[in-house]
Amino acid sequence: MALAKNILFNLSETYDCYFSRLRTWREHHIKEKNFILILALVVGVACGFAALAFKWLIHFISGSLLLKIDITGGNYLYLIYPFIGILIASCYVRYVVRDNIAHGVTKVLYSISQNKSRLKPHNCYTSVVAASITIGFGGSVGAEGPIVSTGAAIGSNIGQAFRLSPRLLMLLVGCGAAAGVAGIFKAPLSGALFTLEVLMIDLTTVTVMPLLIASVSAATVAYVFTGYDSQFFFVQSEPFVTSRIPYAILLGVLCGFASLYFIRIINSMENFYGRINNPWVRASLGGAILAGLIFFFPPLYGEGYSAITAMLHGDVGSIVDGSIFYNYRNSVWFIILFVGALCMSKAFATSSTNGAGGVGGTFAPSLYMGVMTGFFFAYLINALDFGPELSVKNFALLGMCGVMAGVMHAPLMGIFLTAELTGGYELFLPLLIVATISYGTIKIFEPYSIYAIRLAKRGELLTHHKDKSVLRLLKINSVIENDFKPVRPEMSLKEMVDVISQSNRNLFPVTDADGKLLGVVLLDDIRNIMFRPDLYRRMYVSKFMSSPPAMIEIGDTMENVMKTFDRTGAWNLPVVENGVYMGFVSKSKIFNSYRRVLRHYSED
Repeated sequence: MALAKNILFNLSETYDCYFSRLRTWREHHIKEKNFILILALVVGVACGFAALAFKWLIHFISGSLLLKIDITGGNYLYLIYPFIGILIASCYVRYVVRDNIAHGVTKVLYSISQNKSRLKPHNCYTSVVAASITIGFGGSVGAEGPIVSTGAAIGSNIGQAFRLSPRLLMLLVGCGAAAGVAGIFKAPLSGALFTLEVLMIDLTTVTVMPLLIASVSAATVAYVFTGYDSQFFFVQSEPFVTSRIPYAILLGVLCGFASLYFIRIINSMENFYGRINNPWVRASLGGAILAGLIFFFPPLYGEGYSAITAMLHGDVGSIVDGSIFYNYRNSVWFIILFVGALCMSKAFATSSTNGAGGVGGTFAPSLYMGVMTGFFFAYLINALDFGPELSVKNFALLGMCGVMAGVMHAPLMGIFLTAELTGGYELFLPLLIVATISYGTIKIFEPYSIYAIRLAKRGELLTHHKDKSVLRLLKINSVIENDFKPVRPEMSLKEMVDVISQSNRNLFPVTDADGKLLGVVLLDDIRNIMFRPDLYRRMYVSKFMSSPPAMIEIGDTMENVMKTFDRTGAWNLPVVENGVYMGFVSKSKIFNSYRRVLRHYSED
């Protein structure tokens, strides 16, 4: 054992030595801007191979399990597989990873906003392993959240190895996320747009080239090993004519409300599971709900890509394959009810998967929800014979774009990803219409995407709004000043004058024996009495102290701190923790820190 430790230690020392030499050589021979482009290429290729391995592992597990599935009737294996997958994934995360790896995109947003873009090394692979088990066994989630987390972690750890600044580290995290999306979907433009719209990395002359290089290199790896076919098979057999535009507008509104429903159900159900403290009860309950939903609605199994492809191909009857409702595959009204039930239950299946302990994203479920919403809309209109005959294939594609744009608050990515996934570029105009209206509809009710909503509620979200972003990067602990001399209420004016003579400040906190803040003494308030010796023994601090205009709690966000300064007009305010005096924070210190952070993150 001791020998093994010595060997590992020597290997680590050798690695650090050579890497230190490499860093030194790079600093002298390669300019920073050129080096970032090289690292973006490395990150893109690495993420491309990670996406390939991830997809292969999912297909291997699910393909092995579904070999004996009967498409002409119900399958009781659907009651077993998802439950087992949840338990295995939960145990892996709980006993092997020992870290929270759920909500991959939200974790990336948090690392950018609050952790200087630093992600742990295990994030480079643990999400892939856990999500492969979850999805392969039927978890109704997507692979995109975990691959974004994996790609961002690859970029972050490569950047940390070269000791890049937080500004460049943030850019490499964005490159990794973009490459993950590009590699899993074979959609390079969508990968870059995902980083700009969802992760809210600013588009500047410095960021655009690395993002494109990472996305294109990851997509190239995917093209080389899996061919040039689109992710989903789609052939536009019916042209979109201008008379269908009113229906596209209606679909956009419906997609906006479907997106709102999806976000609200996901958050409500995950909060419900979060209140269950026992992990085994949580896993059992979530696994049972998921298994029951999949038994009645088999298209909810896994990512659901086969159901999406069937809808885009116009193969309507196959949606009930493998279910107890197989004999109703030719009933128009039953298909409408079945697809409507899929739309309503998808959010419950996804939230039960993640809430029970599985690992997966909400990216693919939003695609799934969109396709089913668009199909349901067009099929219902046709069944009611209300207006012209609508192409269910075209409207399923438009629905995919609309719900994705609404759920992620990313209309551009929704448009281009749908086009790249399916090759449906000829539907560009209706895609624009549906995405824009869906996004506009949900923004009325929900200002944040499904990934950002948790961080936004806690005031931890970094956005394109520069003032808010810089304030959120500042922490109250970094601007507290502690060189104010505290005084006691029972101290005499003479003792107060002695303290003043030893201080460089004109403000003094008044505390009791337990350190609780009782008030403050301003030098200007006692200037007229501090040179009257006859009052030295008769006046006490308790007589001339005053209450501060406001107090800052140690956990307040800097945004709230600045609002408090604006409301009170004060220049210095005391900081307390449960009433105990901690120090003062001043506007000047905040402004200096603000300028420093702004320069640091805005260099081009």
